[in-house]
Amino acid sequence: MYEPEVILVTTEPLTTELLVPEDVYLTSGVHIGTQQKSADMRPFIFKVRTDGLYVLDIKKTNYRIKHAARFIAKFEPDRVLVVSARQYGQKPIKVFSKTMGYHYFAGRFVPGSLTNPNLPQYLEPEVIVLTDPAADIQAQREAVNVGVPVVALCDANNETRNIDLIIPANNKGRRSLAVIYWLLTREIMKERETIKNNDEYTKVIEDFEAPL
Repeated sequence: MYEPEVILVTTEPLTTELLVPEDVYLTSGVHIGTQQKSADMRPFIFKVRTDGLYVLDIKKTNYRIKHAARFIAKFEPDRVLVVSARQYGQKPIKVFSKTMGYHYFAGRFVPGSLTNPNLPQYLEPEVIVLTDPAADIQAQREAVNVGVPVVALCDANNETRNIDLIIPANNKGRRSLAVIYWLLTREIMKERETIKNNDEYTKVIEDFEAPL
């Protein structure tokens, strides 16, 4: 059973060392949000550009990736479920999940998968990772219904109600999603001591990048 106070983060130690050079975040567009913002995501907005796009705070994204990795690593692999209805998220979550031994839904989430034991797809995860809580709303609702904590990549326009751990990020971009799941894989592997340091991590961002 998880403890909410372990998950919820209200302040970010912004002196945390970046997991990758800043240019990796910037050139992949991890920080580029939408032209709309939700009240929930206001704390993660760095600025708004002249073209109306909201820019997410890279330092907060960086910290949340590290924090999410530490949290997810606490669970046995067969108790973790990763979901992405978004096209550009499907390859990243497949590579992430197959590398780590997680369950995943890439594409349509079958309703009842977390609530109906009669379904062949039925799972009882202890944590669920959503690529976009708007696109993955059915999975989120079922996770909340059965009391499973939710980790989610949230863009500037996402609502964050019933999300236990927010990773503020561009959750629509092809390269952005590749970078995020590449980093989550590496950091979870380090937390679980599968690898000792970054030098032992053999996967590259392109391994996670969805085809055009």
